[in-house]
Amino acid sequence: MFLRTWRFITLIFVALFMGLEFAHTLELPAKMQDEGAFYVAIQNSLYRYFGAPGPGAWITVGAVLSAIALTVLVRNRRPAFWWTLVGTLCLTIAFPLIYFVRIEPVNGVIEQATTRSVPKDWMQLRDQWEYAHATNFIFGLAGFSALVISVLVDVPELGKGKS
Repeated sequence: MFLRTWRFITLIFVALFMGLEFAHTLELPAKMQDEGAFYVAIQNSLYRYFGAPGPGAWITVGAVLSAIALTVLVRNRRPAFWWTLVGTLCLTIAFPLIYFVRIEPVNGVIEQATTRSVPKDWMQLRDQWEYAHATNFIFGLAGFSALVISVLVDVPELGKGKS
């Protein structure tokens, strides 16, 4: 029962993480049309709860840590282990790797900007931030899918052994 509960918690965390990244991905086409001052204003107001210390940070960290723990919990359950490992690797590529290498540096610059002091390279920063979130969505979706498959391959077939 503990393993089922942990899988459920992990899938919820990963689904919520994927939802955060999907929201950014859906906004990408419109935000690519924004002017610099408006882009800075949106970034510094709309996304306060997506990152630290808001719930978005807890969801993201929760997704990765619960997936790592799940990988340890299913280490002796082949092939579920391999699918769980793939899912966990996808999530650890998204966070912390892509997040800290591509997204957080942009956050630091944009948080210091105002609508009157837009960074000269704001378009390059915007592109980096937006496409990194879209990449994170792809890794989140792949990770979530692998975790769902790990559950499906670990469920005994109904009626197996009966004629």
